[in-house]
Amino acid sequence: MGSSPDEQVPLPGQWPVDPQEDVPISEDRIWVDGCFDFSHHGEPLHSPLRVLGVLNARLNDSHPGHAGAMLQARRLGTALYVGIHSDQAILEHKGPTVMSLEERVAAVDACRWATQSVPHAPYVTYLPWVSHYGCKYVVHGDDITSDSDGNDCYRFVKAAGRFRVVKRTPGISTTDLVGRMLLCTKNHFVKSVKKSLAGEEWSGSAEERQKSAADLLQRIKDYATDESGLRPGPRVWTWTGSGTAKVDHVVEEAGSFETLVDGKGPKPGQRIVYVDGGFDLFSSGHIEFLRCVTEVEESNGRERGWYDPEQQAKRLKEHGEDYPPAYLVAGIHDDDVINHWKGLNYPIMNIFERGLCVLQCRYIHAVIFSAPFTPSQPYLEALPLGVPDVVYHGPTTFIPLTYDPYAGPKKMGIFREVHQHAFQHVNAGEIVGRILKSREAYEARQRAKLDKGVAEDLVKSREQAST
Repeated sequence: MGSSPDEQVPLPGQWPVDPQEDVPISEDRIWVDGCFDFSHHGEPLHSPLRVLGVLNARLNDSHPGHAGAMLQARRLGTALYVGIHSDQAILEHKGPTVMSLEERVAAVDACRWATQSVPHAPYVTYLPWVSHYGCKYVVHGDDITSDSDGNDCYRFVKAAGRFRVVKRTPGISTTDLVGRMLLCTKNHFVKSVKKSLAGEEWSGSAEERQKSAADLLQRIKDYATDESGLRPGPRVWTWTGSGTAKVDHVVEEAGSFETLVDGKGPKPGQRIVYVDGGFDLFSSGHIEFLRCVTEVEESNGRERGWYDPEQQAKRLKEHGEDYPPAYLVAGIHDDDVINHWKGLNYPIMNIFERGLCVLQCRYIHAVIFSAPFTPSQPYLEALPLGVPDVVYHGPTTFIPLTYDPYAGPKKMGIFREVHQHAFQHVNAGEIVGRILKSREAYEARQRAKLDKGVAEDLVKSREQAST
């Protein structure tokens, strides 16, 4: 079954994650697998087509949009198992990864629609792995994925009739993101969230602009769903204020909020928590920060008896469900605000792409697009859910600040900084640095992908001709 240890069937007790014994196969258990390198989800707004000197208009090398693929797969069942290939397997079949296996597992674990991550899953999907975790069907996009020999990675599950196809969701690929980094392009920036959603900031005819805007809004609504992918989840707002108020602390404004998605609001007893940032290249650093915030709030909840059996029983009786002690609201800054502070071509991902990354994260309950860089007292007092109980920030920043943007919440006595964590050094600058150091390897990877793309197109044509 292949030379890599990842591509052998483990013995009992040696599976990467429990259970160690085979689970009865269920049609409601779905399997997806992939590299999950980078967290990229957004629409390709004004994205450059020429990447690394090669025309790549097809974007045929991307998964159906990582979280987008998991969302579609989750909607087909009640549990989603996500196989994640090892660094070694990916290097052998595809090329070098940007994120380590540990970082990629953290990203999958943070996705609201993932039930269980399975690291070291084989690059070629073998039935024993899928069946061991009780999954009847394997879900993938309608593009062909091949191994290093040019063979279809899903040939075994297809032959067994256990393969389900979902439509590839439009999105930026890893190749496109790498291109933005290396070419220092800015044409992916979004000038105005509201104008984009109104169909005024797109290329093409008026009809095409309206369709693009409607598609984007629908995708935001799709991502603003709960763990089932079918019911309401996070709330989404946009914030409108002056350009000066968005960029720094000179002008403080309450601004105005407009509802994009009216999802689930906070429940009785939940503390309202506010965090903000650029969340560019939504990485393990961002994810671990949000997990730490959740962990601190859970600890706070334990201290006030939130997890006492009688309190849990009371919530179940009165509200029909239990829920966590905190409700996290994430403010996301506009592209021009981030560029003002970071310069160059930052952010690498535009605000919609970054917003979708944050929306799919299981630690987040609400999102505010176009949040000001400085969460001033007037802004915090005007938040749709009222003044937050606490405002969190991480221990370090990638932005060279000339003032303290959290002076407002500190003055209000609601500011708190999370402790240092293992991924605090991982930010957009770190990821770009990794890629620049390995530029030759990534360029070779893209050339190999183009060669594979030709073979994959031939395989797909044959499949279509035989149906």
